[in-house]
Amino acid sequence: MPQLSADDLKRTAGVEAARSVHSGMRIGLGTGSTVAHFLVALARRIVAGELTDVVGVPTSVRTEEEARGLGLSVTGLEEAGTLDLTVDGADEIDPGLELIKGLGGALLREKIVAQASRRMIVIAGEDKLVSRLGERAPLPVEVASFGFGWHLEWLRGLGAEPVVRAGRDGRPCRTDNGNVVIDCRFPGGIEDPAELESRLAGRVGVVESGLFLGLADEAVVAGTTGVRRLRRGGEAS
Repeated sequence: MPQLSADDLKRTAGVEAARSVHSGMRIGLGTGSTVAHFLVALARRIVAGELTDVVGVPTSVRTEEEARGLGLSVTGLEEAGTLDLTVDGADEIDPGLELIKGLGGALLREKIVAQASRRMIVIAGEDKLVSRLGERAPLPVEVASFGFGWHLEWLRGLGAEPVVRAGRDGRPCRTDNGNVVIDCRFPGGIEDPAELESRLAGRVGVVESGLFLGLADEAVVAGTTGVRRLRRGGEAS
């Protein structure tokens, strides 16, 4: 049996997650390469006549462009109101379905949309599963552009190794909201994600962090042996 590539696993997870969408739903559309496969699978179901009256709320300019290009109906969160479902990717997933997200730079909008949803499904390849958050991926921290460098020493005091995310021109990357992202590595992982989230939330100038705690209800994880659906509190199938 040929070895599946990372992109194959993403596609498999995206197709499986699209099966969770039903006609009439208002859904949050996450950001990233895995979500791109979900959007394609969703569009195919709509074109095939399996789904009607599905409207999406994109979490980034990139996702909005991708969705519109596929012929999906999109709107703003204010117009959509409470969402039935959000489907998004994840950079890390721990055993309790707590997440690190934001390597795509859309963490603020992603978290707003996730909180506005009755249910959240994350999709990923099995390489995103970790025993402790921060084991592999850095934690993105979105900060206001004014005085962003002032946060670096404070973040080091929290045990992080912070690096300002830069673009190809060497300048700090800007999110769709005009903010700066500081990627924070924690050697050995994050000991207490809830405590860290609280400390970050209380810091003036920190807009949001990539810790998505208590938001994911289910994870669709694709691996070499197939697809698993993991639910908060235990494995589903």
